Amino acid sequence: MNIQKYMAFVKAVEYGSFTKAAEHLNYTQSGISRMINDLESEWGVQLFERGRAGISLTSDGLKLLPQLQRVCNEHETLMRHVENLLDLQSGMIRIGTFSSVATHWLPFMIKIFKKDFPNIDFELLLGDYTEIESWILEGRVDFGFLRLPTKSALETIFVEQDRLLVVLPMDHPLANEDKFPISELVNSPFMLLEKGAKAEISEIFELHQVSPQIHFTTWDDYAVMSMVENGLGISILPELILQRIPYQIITKELEVPAFRNIGIAMREQQSLSLAAKRFLEYLSFRKRG
Repeated sequence: MNIQKYMAFVKAVEYGSFTKAAEHLNYTQSGISRMINDLESEWGVQLFERGRAGISLTSDGLKLLPQLQRVCNEHETLMRHVENLLDLQSGMIRIGTFSSVATHWLPFMIKIFKKDFPNIDFELLLGDYTEIESWILEGRVDFGFLRLPTKSALETIFVEQDRLLVVLPMDHPLANEDKFPISELVNSPFMLLEKGAKAEISEIFELHQVSPQIHFTTWDDYAVMSMVENGLGISILPELILQRIPYQIITKELEVPAFRNIGIAMREQQSLSLAAKRFLEYLSFRKRG
């Protein structure tokens, strides 16, 4: 291929030596010399002066150098694009997530993504915020969904603000109120959605200096909803998980609205695989939409 001859020429100029160019391109010195000779024969020009001190460009070689450098640079760019396309033909994207995102966001986005890249597979690891942070830092997942802010060692992208709503049984005395008073959180058994380190719901208690009667603690949103439906108490859940639920429960906004900020976190966006970067673009498009 002529491109190999062009690269031999450019590297010989760059290193000032056929031998060093050969080492860089994994050729023999005689192979580089032969490619340069072939170019000179094909074009009818002398490209290098050869002497005991080494090689130097002729005036013709100097005139052709910029064009040949551009050709080699364009070829490298083309090869990178080809490699990227091949990388997107297959592969695995590993995502750390919690149940509400896994249930209500990711299936739709994965469906859209797989229409364009059907051979990319996904692995979803479900956990709490602490577990997901660990998976990201250990490289177990490419990126993960977390509550922001998170550890400073992670790169993050804000996705959405999610309201936190009080969840009540249908027959609760405050079922017809517009908003739920903070002070009433202490008057019913409370089902706490939390695991490990303190999360947003405990922070609500601390902020308003209330101490509910916590009868049950779990990281399973649906277990909480089922217990509330059965009249075992009340809870506070993210609005995201309360979409299309199969439970007979009522949701109320707190009198002082509360939220959690959801984001995507990774060790370093630049180091992600091409498939993972492309999927992040699809997630960003969802956010803009």
